[in-house]
Amino acid sequence: MSVGWDEDRAPVLPMFPLGTALLPGETLPLQVFEPRYLTMVDHCTATPDRMRFGVVLIARGHEVGGGDERTDVGTVARIVSGRPVAGGRVLLGCVGEARLRVDDWLPDDPYPRARVRPWPDEYSHPDAADVATLTDRVGELTDLAAAFARTRGMPPPRFPDWESLPGDAGARAFALAAALPLGAIDRLRVLSAPGPAERVPALADALADVVAALRFRLADPGGADRDDAARET
Repeated sequence: MSVGWDEDRAPVLPMFPLGTALLPGETLPLQVFEPRYLTMVDHCTATPDRMRFGVVLIARGHEVGGGDERTDVGTVARIVSGRPVAGGRVLLGCVGEARLRVDDWLPDDPYPRARVRPWPDEYSHPDAADVATLTDRVGELTDLAAAFARTRGMPPPRFPDWESLPGDAGARAFALAAALPLGAIDRLRVLSAPGPAERVPALADALADVVAALRFRLADPGGADRDDAARET
């Protein structure tokens, strides 16, 4: 995939800091309403060669209003669909493409921008033992999630297995991470792994925490209800 980057010069790319880390290959629906990002969308959609912007995780702060602290690792998002809706908003459909690193941030005028460079995967292969550990944890998560869903009268979630995913090991790890219930920081760790050899164990470690949390909730069935009630107050 090419975004017209010159390897010897970091280009300026429109940026959209979000409360999540977008992964390559992942779809990203966006509802755009802030004036600065509506201006960004107008810029990106003005010509076919501008249909991309960068997405980085907000490390501290909020998506709306600015003044946030941003990470320097992200993903190029390509706009694949867009339509205006009521209230002057725009609905975008995007897909994550290549990883990027931010060289430096420019003033947010008229919208966030940064000088960025592509960050391709380092060539590596995950260890077979790490893949086996990851596969086991996905299976464990599947069983626990099904048990938890039964307590709520809900259909069990389905997670893909490693062997069923297409692409090389790096793309498989991204696709699996996108399908799993990971927090923003764990997603960033998966995104920031230099290559597949590091990404697979990073994903397995993140899943260990998810499995432990789900085991705790199953051991204390009333805890989930208390958590839900606390969020509603």
